[in-house]
Amino acid sequence: MTEKLDIQAASDSAVGVYWKKIALAFGVGISLDGGGVAIAGDDSLSVLRAKSVLSALSDFAKEGEIDETLPDYLIFLAREGKLEEFLEQGDRVFYATPSGRPIKAKTLGQRVYIDALERSELVICSGPAGTGKTFLGVAMAVKALKSREVSRIILTRPAIEAGERLGFLPGDIEEKVDPYMRPLYDALSVLLGTESFEKYYDKGLIEVSPLAFMRGRNLDDCFVVLDEAQNTTCEQMKMFLTRIGLNCRAVACGDFTQIDLPRGVESGLKDSINVLRGVEGISIVSMNDSDIIRNSLVQRIVRAYEKAGQNK
Repeated sequence: MTEKLDIQAASDSAVGVYWKKIALAFGVGISLDGGGVAIAGDDSLSVLRAKSVLSALSDFAKEGEIDETLPDYLIFLAREGKLEEFLEQGDRVFYATPSGRPIKAKTLGQRVYIDALERSELVICSGPAGTGKTFLGVAMAVKALKSREVSRIILTRPAIEAGERLGFLPGDIEEKVDPYMRPLYDALSVLLGTESFEKYYDKGLIEVSPLAFMRGRNLDDCFVVLDEAQNTTCEQMKMFLTRIGLNCRAVACGDFTQIDLPRGVESGLKDSINVLRGVEGISIVSMNDSDIIRNSLVQRIVRAYEKAGQNK
């Protein structure tokens, strides 16, 4: 069977570099055919799936830069028969705050991230500041709690500035970790409203604690968000990931440009992406500066630092 796809971007490097990957994934042949491409193979379903992935990539290439993880995710969705559903979602609102603020994907990277959070047991997401990694992860956790998919939310971060030696800080445990957890408190206050957040927190339905306190625990029937995951060591990340229990969904997110680990210590976030890529039930999502939704100045700052780093 042969299918033809009339796309101008077919010969463009933004799409063309992924032909071989798509062809291997579906066992088809892909070649130039006039102004478009021809997809040929013995299995008609594989040909149609390869065509759908190529068509989606072409459309996304017109919107902006294609991240290297996007083709893998589109291939996964096509194999599961869920690509069309993903493409139809568009700017779907998946949650609304008490004040009526709609929470939805504003960029392609965020769209992939939200979809992965809905479909996968574990999502590992990297990206620069301002891309919504933490906020969207917490929003999905709140949605799962309110719809009773899970019975509690656990939010955690490595307290890297204190070297995990929280006992040296004054006050009780809540006072010790509060400065490190403040961004998570802020997100929850927006998503639930301050009064509801405090109610959930007092009842123990929302727990916020440093990563060091996850050791030895089994995390069942919960949604776990690990923020600032770039500051975990490989051992800490493995410890966290092996805590995942029954009916547990988890997301680990971080920014590789903000690693505060001692020199020579490998980031657990980077290591986990290399080790777990391709494992069933796990989605790896990578966002870039085109996904930054804060003040446009942040996007320009990130790009300037990236350029400076390349010139060193």
